[in-house]
Amino acid sequence: MRDINSNSKQLPDEKLVERFLEGDKSALDELLQRYHSRVYRLAYGILRNPQDAEEVIQEVFLRVFQKLDSFKGESSFSSWLYRVAINTTYMKLRDRKGVSTFSFDQVGKLLDEEMIKSGSGEWVARPDDELLTEEALRIISEAIDQLPDDFKTVLILRDVEGLSTDEVAEILGLTPAAVKSRLHRARLFLRDKLEDFYKQLFEGG
Repeated sequence: MRDINSNSKQLPDEKLVERFLEGDKSALDELLQRYHSRVYRLAYGILRNPQDAEEVIQEVFLRVFQKLDSFKGESSFSSWLYRVAINTTYMKLRDRKGVSTFSFDQVGKLLDEEMIKSGSGEWVARPDDELLTEEALRIISEAIDQLPDDFKTVLILRDVEGLSTDEVAEILGLTPAAVKSRLHRARLFLRDKLEDFYKQLFEGG
């Protein structure tokens, strides 16, 4: 997993968990410092709001403090923490409306990849400033909101967080094949929702 402190002599996550459960509170501080930026990137990638992302960090680490004794070591600590962060972030997201989950650049990259695979070369022939108008972003945001949570989560982890298929599979308890399938279907869903918009854009251009 990425975003783990590069110091090769540091204690493994699981050893820090063990020390915390034995009463060493500083071990938790080390874990939180190790994963602070990672949780922030995940929360910000979904919520697109710095203040909300900071609130998620506080809630996640509070839950870690309260529930760390439930960590059984059946998966890596980072995967367990990511699941806590995902659940907390989506609880925050459900309380909000009209949230734009992706930036223009992120939308362009994920749609370009899917369009190229589908042979829709014409769709990526125009520069982003023509394609990704405010109206297009609104349509994209609405389409993302309509995705089932399990598809949306895979899309965020792969296309926003940039995690590998294997990492996402471990975090979500899925097979790599299932991750690829959900990602493909999520991208297709967005593309289909935007198809009429792009056709009108080209016809009007």
